[in-house]
Amino acid sequence: MNAERPLSVLFVCLGNICRSPTAEAVFAARVADAGLSDRIHSDSAGTGDWHLGRPPDPRTRRAARARGYDLERLRARQVAPADFRDFDYILAMDNANLRDLQLLRPQWYDGRLDLFLRAAGNAAVAEVPDPYAGDAGHFEAVLDLIEGGVDGLLAVLRHRHSV
Repeated sequence: MNAERPLSVLFVCLGNICRSPTAEAVFAARVADAGLSDRIHSDSAGTGDWHLGRPPDPRTRRAARARGYDLERLRARQVAPADFRDFDYILAMDNANLRDLQLLRPQWYDGRLDLFLRAAGNAAVAEVPDPYAGDAGHFEAVLDLIEGGVDGLLAVLRHRHSV
């Protein structure tokens, strides 16, 4: 972690329209509730380029809005080389995205590249499943996993970095 800037976390999924923007919004809300917005920054991105510039999936926005999270300002973007310079933690939602990130990872990157739920201390579930082809229940289940994961991740970060 660079002492000159806030601790930074990038959440990554495939298209940046379901899981990673949800994690970004939930994490930002929890960080704000903890009074840490000036000390922890987050963003989200996708490994693919199919949805660039588009808002999160309507089902994602609907599920998040029902729980008080606002995803309306978010727009899909793709992981960029600069992300390895700018983020202390780059956290993938599943193993396929983690493998893609490992291929992009510069040799000099010394941040944490890992699965989101593993970094959050979740030993029971390793991956956040992609709800894109599912129904509203899939989006709710993903939100449940993300909320629990975010709470664990924030606890890990507070302990590890004294924030």
